Amino acid sequence: MISSGAYNYINVLEKAADASWTRNSLISNNIANVDTPGYKRKDIHFEDYLLNAVSDGDSLDDDIANVDLDTLTATTYTDYGTVSYRLDGNNVDIDTENAELAKNQIKYYTMLDSITQEFSRLKSVIKTS
Repeated sequence: MISSGAYNYINVLEKAADASWTRNSLISNNIANVDTPGYKRKDIHFEDYLLNAVSDGDSLDDDIANVDLDTLTATTYTDYGTVSYRLDGNNVDIDTENAELAKNQIKYYTMLDSITQEFSRLKSVIKTS
């Protein structure tokens, strides 16, 4: 994490990328345990935390500048839903997990691309100064 106002967006994007990486690991673990009796799928809460952190003010720039990065962390939870897809109590649906994995990978690479673009903008500003 870089402590400068110029890196606000990068810091928030870094937190989001970290959460996405964690979700990727959890989904991969869910897929690996698709045949484990009694296994319950795991996921993270992050998007709601991010939305709450950046939706308070009139300006996204101000919201991003005021985000407390220490409180912007993903929390892992176990889905104990009443629905099980099998008699053995496992609630992992392989098709849903594969779709979520693909969606999450797209999000992750989009965030990495956004971080790269932010650094390119900073580099461009530095060169013209």
